[in-house]
Amino acid sequence: MKVTLLGAGSWGTAMAAQAARHLQAGDVCLWSRSAEQLEGIQRSGENAGYLPGVILPKGLQLEPSFEQAIGRLSENDLLVIATPMSGLSETVAQVLRLAKHPLNVVWLCKGLEPSTTLLPHQVVEREDRLHSHGLRHSYGALSGPSFAQEVGNGMPCALTIASKSNALCDIVQGAFHHGNMRIYASDDLVGVELGGAIKNVLAIAAGIGDGLDLGLNARAAVLTRGLAEMMRLVKAAGGRPETCMGLTGVGDLILTATGDLSRNRRVGLALAAGKPLPEILGNLGHVAEGVLCASAVGNLATRLGVEMPITAMMGEVLSGKLLPHEAVKKLMGRDPKVEV
Repeated sequence: MKVTLLGAGSWGTAMAAQAARHLQAGDVCLWSRSAEQLEGIQRSGENAGYLPGVILPKGLQLEPSFEQAIGRLSENDLLVIATPMSGLSETVAQVLRLAKHPLNVVWLCKGLEPSTTLLPHQVVEREDRLHSHGLRHSYGALSGPSFAQEVGNGMPCALTIASKSNALCDIVQGAFHHGNMRIYASDDLVGVELGGAIKNVLAIAAGIGDGLDLGLNARAAVLTRGLAEMMRLVKAAGGRPETCMGLTGVGDLILTATGDLSRNRRVGLALAAGKPLPEILGNLGHVAEGVLCASAVGNLATRLGVEMPITAMMGEVLSGKLLPHEAVKKLMGRDPKVEV
């Protein structure tokens, strides 16, 4: 089996390393739009800009040509799109225009398209209608609780591949289910993708609570009531609420809201310290998807008639309408409710 990963950021590099450790030398290819970045990886053996300290397998192939990265794949191989959500639409369109036969395509990004509130698989379906020129590709989302640094170092991890294609799930498991990584299969794309989007917003809320020193009781309340918000929206959007109780829901929420490697949590901590959002994002150096999709999640909830007070408050904080302590006061001042 051959695997191509498009995008040499932290997550794309970590997953390339995971596959390359267990497949044959040369079977795994990592593409980057920056030839200079690939030259640096070739010289040092690591992706110092995104995954420092992780020595990459010698059998990992580095490819500067987008056309060759796609062209090396057969109908039984795997293409992994490892761009942020903002790059998914353009990347999928480029892939589909080049494809000469059906491909197996999965993506790693989490979030919603801000301008449309579309989930990743809905973005892909739109591009497929425009650019597939009659070919029937298989698609899926690979998600779950995972810090790139830990995956890069070969530490234990469990992820979920969500797809309507059982054959694609088998291919993804064949590529990555080795050593310390387990891959579970699901057919609930809506539940898996919405869980991955919402948990990032809730992680910012948890970071704000910790930054304001509100205590562990407050953190537990944010995570629990945030999970209830996630389940309500997943159900309204056509997914299965029980998916939220798995790896891509509560699992990813716990990791992202409490782990110190979480970029979204760090955004919340910095907001609580009074730092302006542009400065926070500039210092972060990486994408924090929760910042980009908070308003989109709120807009989707409004359109579907779902109440999501914590998510709504995060939207107001991130847009500058409320200060963190004002959002806390507003949340705590809401009328009593029955727990559902």
